[in-house]
Amino acid sequence: MEIRIIELDGSAIEAHLVSLSRILADCVAEGAAISFMSPLSHDDASRFWARDVQSDVAAGRRILFGALRDNDLLGTVQLITAMPPNQSHRCEIAKMIVDPRARRLGIGRLLMTRVLVRAQELGKTLVTLDTRTGDVAEPLYGSVGFEVAGVIPDFAWDPDGKARHATTYMFRRF
Repeated sequence: MEIRIIELDGSAIEAHLVSLSRILADCVAEGAAISFMSPLSHDDASRFWARDVQSDVAAGRRILFGALRDNDLLGTVQLITAMPPNQSHRCEIAKMIVDPRARRLGIGRLLMTRVLVRAQELGKTLVTLDTRTGDVAEPLYGSVGFEVAGVIPDFAWDPDGKARHATTYMFRRF
């Protein structure tokens, strides 16, 4: 079963809303540091996709990629393209998540490879991202060419609210 990476437009977000919400809630429940606190209800996750992401995709401010096996959504990554006028040369990667039941299959690498190709297609020369310092995805980002710009201590709360973690800012040039 081949995994395909596709861009998800507004109608595709609606079609995959249940899967998007489940993956997001499951990742947060497993400790993913992606701006949400646990427990994340499926209703709150659905609102995030339907309100925040879908409106940005429709307005051309964000591109959402999905990893599909058959028609089963297994992961996503976002490319934020709306930047201030003095930063039009760059974009930002956000919320790269993979269904906990589909990890270690290379899906994260496929998503990252596709999002970087799209950034180049848009003429971007710099891509940035941030990740929880020491997160399992940090080595993946390094392996696709990202370099560490710096670390900010106590940047955000862990999803369980028990401790704060540092965040590593990373960048990649083309």
